[in-house]
Amino acid sequence: MALPHAAIHHFRHNGYLKCRDLLPAETVTELKETILKDIAEETEPAVRDKTDRVVRISQVLDRDPIFLKSASHSSLLDTLESLLGPQIELIKNRHNHATLNYTTPMGDSFHRDAVQWSRSLVSVILYLEETTTHNGCTQVIPGSHLLPGVDVLHRVENEAWVAESNLLAQAVPVPMPAGSALLIDGLVFHRIGPNQTSDTRMSMTLGYHSADELADTDDAKRILVRGKRNYRGNDTPPA
Repeated sequence: MALPHAAIHHFRHNGYLKCRDLLPAETVTELKETILKDIAEETEPAVRDKTDRVVRISQVLDRDPIFLKSASHSSLLDTLESLLGPQIELIKNRHNHATLNYTTPMGDSFHRDAVQWSRSLVSVILYLEETTTHNGCTQVIPGSHLLPGVDVLHRVENEAWVAESNLLAQAVPVPMPAGSALLIDGLVFHRIGPNQTSDTRMSMTLGYHSADELADTDDAKRILVRGKRNYRGNDTPPA
């Protein structure tokens, strides 16, 4: 369903939006089973922690069809259309992974998913297990997408103006139930919190753009999941 105006305003103003029950329970179950199978079989490409344990599988859109099916689910695209418009592309070279967050004493560093505002994205974190303040729910810094761009994605706290601002102390945790999604403006500072339990915290992260009206060729790293590509460059006579 289309987002109400108040929800769109919240996303624009704060840089994130909580969306409950975007994926059916049976889809969540199938995703979990597929992810756990690929992790158990250590199917590459994969990311390992310091103990050589697989904690993330990458390039999920090129794996089992359930990943693309979930990424293009109508309820998710209906929600994204309110933010991106009717022409939506799914990005293969940003995110496109599933993560199994094990017990850890520390969360990751604060980061952004894009460098500059002129070509940001909407990041979508689909939670396949309940995420809480105890098992490492996402933390966001509301409004940080409105701050200047930085020429790094990770460890933004190393930027002098970020360190001096006390900005990271303003982070808020965002607990979410399984089957829900957190939509994040790509410029918002955010991170995974520490998992202080003996359980896992599983999620899948995807990136979406509005189709680029100034791109006149198809890009193999973009999947058009809704609408059509409408080139509007002024080097082409109007129809």
